[in-house]
Parts: sequence; structure tokens; C-alpha cells
Amino acid sequence: MEEKKKTVHFNIIKNDPLDGHKGYNAGVLNLENVTPVFIDVAEQEAFIDIGAMHAKSKVEKGLKFVPNIEELPNPKWYWLVWVTVERNENGPFYYGVTACDLATDREARRGYKIFPDHVNKMDKSLKGHFIVDHMDEPSKKTLAKFLQNQEGGLWKNSSAELKKQLGVE
Repeated sequence: MEEKKKTVHFNIIKNDPLDGHKGYNAGVLNLENVTPVFIDVAEQEAFIDIGAMHAKSKVEKGLKFVPNIEELPNPKWYWLVWVTVERNENGPFYYGVTACDLATDREARRGYKIFPDHVNKMDKSLKGHFIVDHMDEPSKKTLAKFLQNQEGGLWKNSSAELKKQLGVE
């Protein structure tokens, strides 16, 4: 009889994972405050697609992702930006903002992205890092405008470092 492989289960939960459960679910990652924001590089449009949390956004659906960009004859480029929001005494603010690139070719039904980079950038955002310096300038401006237009004083309460990296000082 073949032995069953053990699988690791990843739980996404809300609120305090240890509330009333001394140690149960310790070490579970809370993704409640992370939002995936796409920047369409050609159109310079920003939009949220929560499906990206599980690689099932409208940008990603229906494509086979390959590790080699040369497999996409006509790539359409996007930035997937992981935005983490936290709250302090001044109110909500952008705690972490990290960007990773991806390309799609709908006609070829192929996409390009580096999966470990996407996971690592989401992790960096959750840990309060700003990694947007590798983005093209027009996309940085689009992202900055998108973040500025969100309600609740998020932009006003955010760090000078984020504003500097996005070219808004």
C-alpha cells in the first residue's frame, strides 16, 4: 500500500489567530490587511483584483505561466503591487508596498511571472518594506495617484520613505 504524502495546509484567517486558543494556529499568516493592486503598464491604469491573492485574478486567469519571457510573442506588462495597510495613533497608513512584474499574452494563452518573487514581495509588504524603486517612472506615478485617491487619510498618514520612493515628496 502506498503511503500518503503529507501536505502542508496554509490557513488564511481573520482577527487574532491566538484569541482564546493558547498556541493553536501560532505562526499563521494574517492576510487581512493586504491588497493586490495591478498597474497596466501600457494603459497606465491601476485596479484592485483580490483574485491575485490566489493567482486567480482576471489578468492571470486562463493562462499557462512559463518561466521564460521568450515564450510570449506579444507580452503585455503589468505590475502586481502588494499593499499592506496598518493603523497607528494617527489612523490607517500604507505600511508596506512592494511591486513585482508579470506579463501576459492572451493570444498565445501564456503568462510570465516568477512565482517565488511574487511570494517574497508579498511577504516583504507584510513586514513593512517599500520596494518600488525598480518600477518605471510612469507606473510609479500611476501607483502614487491611486494610493493618494484612497479614502481615510491613508496617504497623509504614510511614511516619507514611501512618498520618496514613488517620487512624491
